[in-house]
Order: sequence, then C-alpha cells, then structure tokens
Amino acid sequence: MPPRLRLPGRRRRVLPPPVRVEDDEQELRMSLLDHLEELRQRLFKAAVGLVIGTLIGVLFAGQIYEILLIPYGGRQLQILDPTGSVTNYFRVALLIGGILAIPLVTYQLMAFVLPALTRREKRIVYLALPAITLLFLVGVAFTWFFLIPPALDFLANFQANVFTVEWTADGYLGFVTALLFWMGVAFETPLVFFVFAILGFVTPRALIKNWRLAIIGAAVAAAIITPTVDPVNMFLVMAPLLTLYTISIFLVALGNRIGKVTPA
Repeated sequence: MPPRLRLPGRRRRVLPPPVRVEDDEQELRMSLLDHLEELRQRLFKAAVGLVIGTLIGVLFAGQIYEILLIPYGGRQLQILDPTGSVTNYFRVALLIGGILAIPLVTYQLMAFVLPALTRREKRIVYLALPAITLLFLVGVAFTWFFLIPPALDFLANFQANVFTVEWTADGYLGFVTALLFWMGVAFETPLVFFVFAILGFVTPRALIKNWRLAIIGAAVAAAIITPTVDPVNMFLVMAPLLTLYTISIFLVALGNRIGKVTPA
C-alpha cells in the first residue's frame, strides 16, 4: 500500500500552558520564607556563639574591668543605681564574648550574604576567617593604644576649670567598650572586601564611585560609636574609617586579579 501523502497546510500551534499569577506569587513567597528561615538559623548560631563567649567572659570580666580603668588612672567609677555594678560587669563580659564570637558571627553573616557558595568559595571564606579575626584584634589594640588615650584626655581636660571629672561606670564603660568593639569590626572591612573581590562581587571602580557615600557612612558610624557632639572625637574615629576604606580599594583591585587567575 503506497504511503499516504501529507498535504501542506497550516500546522497546529501548541501553546504553552498559561502561567498562573498565583503560582508565581506562591513561589516568590516560598523563596522569601526560605531566606528568612536561613537568616533566622544563622542569627541563632551567631547568638549561641555570643552567649557562650559571654559566659566565658564572665570568668575574666573582673580582670578586664581593672585593665579598662587604666586610662582613667585606675580610679573607681561611680554608679547611680543599685544594679549598676552588675550591669557594667556584664557589659565587660559581653565585650569579651563579642571578641571571642567574632569569627563565628563573621562567617554566618558572610555565608548569608553569599548564598549557595561553591566548594572553592567556601574554602576562600574559611581561609580568610583567621586573618579577619586577627584584624579585629589589631583594631582593638589600635583603638586601645592610639584612639582612647587622646579621646579621654580631651574629654577629661575640656573646660577643666569649670567641670570636675567624676565619670560614671555607665558612661565610661559604655564609651570605651563601644569604641573598642566597633573599631575592631571596622578593621575587618578591608579583608571582607578583599574576599568579596576574589569572589567577584565588588570592584574598585564601585568603591571609588561611591566615595561620597563612604564619607557620609564614616561620619554616621563615628557619631554612633562616639555619641558626643565634639568634632575631635568624631575626627579620631572618621580618620581610621576612611583610611580603611582607601585600603579596601587597593585590596579589592588585588582581589579581582586573584579571582580571575584562580581556577574555579
């Protein structure tokens, strides 16, 4: 039997199934919920690390408290409420806990910002963590030896013929611990930018282009770290922050080159 001939004609077009808006909204909602769940888990792990570090800090808070009084001449601080001594003791313990937990907290934040890391990218982050922690400690040491003495000297001698220097524990320890911790965090930023550059998430051109935002951000950060109205302490904090931002630009340029030659 001869094969049946197919006459040319219009082909039937097979249309894709219609996309339901409800499905897209549900998928978007599920994706958002997944990200929020991941953020919750990472924040929980960071909080657990901070709690463990603080519990360890409770054992050494007394010794660290005496060291923190050295810039004040070793004198006793005033407390104005019955729970002031306990509050400030745990304030020092929290500072120690933050320093001990900083590697874990930094990793959790970087892992959330850089989702779905490949094995190579995770290796880069892991290798950077000791150096990031070291930079945090360098920032704490720099603040202790080079920022706190002139800042406290200025505050203690400002209008000394009018005011008597008798600082409270809340005011003194709040100022010193905030300056130590947040300047330590600031010293981490160049290496964090360096890691992001190796992974291809930031370029030096972007940092140079946003230099105005960097100055504003440094001013805001200085105002938060040192909540005083005097420009001297703000400058003492802004100058290192802007210097770190400049160093970050060069490290990002180097990181981009390393990222291009490093095999995936």
